[in-house]
Amino acid sequence: MESWEFFDYLLENAAVVGTPGAGFGQNGSHYFRLTAFGDRQRTIEAVERIKKLLG
Repeated sequence: MESWEFFDYLLENAAVVGTPGAGFGQNGSHYFRLTAFGDRQRTIEAVERIKKLLG
């Protein structure tokens, strides 16, 4: 799955936003970047949603 497809998948199914790796050049097209700029609890919640979705 390309990074933009994964971006859409996470947004639609887990309500989590990240950065598609394709934005960092052609070699990043199969990567996805998550950041933790929110508070600790929201970061934990986002990780739990991702784990549940991909589990």
